[in-house]
Amino acid sequence: MDHDLILALREVTARYPGVPRDAVAGVSLDVRAGDFVTILGPNGSGKTTLLRVALGVLPATAGTAHILGRPATAWGRRALARLVGVVAQREDNLFPQRVRETVALGRYPHLSLWGAMRPEDRAAVTRALERCDAAALADRWIWTLSGGEYQRVRLARALAQEPRLLVLDEPTASLDIRHEMELFELVRALVDAPTGGLGVILITHHVNLAARFADRVLLLDAGRAAAHGRPAEVLTRETVERVFAWPVAIQPFDDRPQMIPLRRTQS
Repeated sequence: MDHDLILALREVTARYPGVPRDAVAGVSLDVRAGDFVTILGPNGSGKTTLLRVALGVLPATAGTAHILGRPATAWGRRALARLVGVVAQREDNLFPQRVRETVALGRYPHLSLWGAMRPEDRAAVTRALERCDAAALADRWIWTLSGGEYQRVRLARALAQEPRLLVLDEPTASLDIRHEMELFELVRALVDAPTGGLGVILITHHVNLAARFADRVLLLDAGRAAAHGRPAEVLTRETVERVFAWPVAIQPFDDRPQMIPLRRTQS
C-alpha cells in the first residue's frame, strides 16, 4: 500500500440530479503527501464538482474516489475533518469573534463530547496562527481584518485541524496582487515544510500563479481532463487556446510557462 497516497480518484464521473449531462466525466487524480496540485479550467468546467466528489459530498455515478484507501463517501464528517482541511470559495462570518476563537473552531473534530479545549488543542491553534503569519492578529476582531488577513486566518483554521490534505477553492478571489502572491507563497511553504506530510489541492483561475507554484496541474474542459501533468507539459499554447477559446502566447519565466492573453484581430 502507498502510505503517501492521500487522495485517489479513478475515472470519476458525476452528474447532478435533473441535469442532462455529466458535470465531470472520466477524471483521474492522485494527491500524495508533499504534492501541490492546482485545478484549472473555464467557468463550469467541473472544478468544484470534482472536489465535492473527492470529499464524498457528491457520490460518483461511475469510477471511484478514495481517501487513504477508503471510499470518500464512507468517511464520517468528524473523521474526515481530522484528515482534510477545506477553505471554501465563499464564507460569511456572521458572529462577533476574535481571530483566535475563529481558528480554534478548527479543533472541533478533535474535541471530546464535552468540547473542552485541552492544552494540545490550544497549542495546535497557536502553531496554525504562527504558520500562517497570523499570530499578531490573534486578538483582533474578525470584522476588522483586510481580505488578505482574513484568508490567512481561514487557512490557519484549516491547519488547526492538523490535516493530511488541504483543499482550497479559489482562495485568492478578490485579493490584490500582493495578497495573491503571499497566499500562494504561504501554501507552497506549507507543502515544503520539513514536517512534511501535507498534500494540497487548489482551484484557481490564475493560470500563471498555478504554473509558478504548483507541482502538477489538472486542466478541466467541460468536465473532462484536457491535460494533467507538470505545468510545462499542460500549459502549452495549443492546449490553453483550445480549452479557454482565446488566443494566447506562452513565455517561460523561471523555467515555468506564463500565459499572455492576446487581443483578437479586429475584422
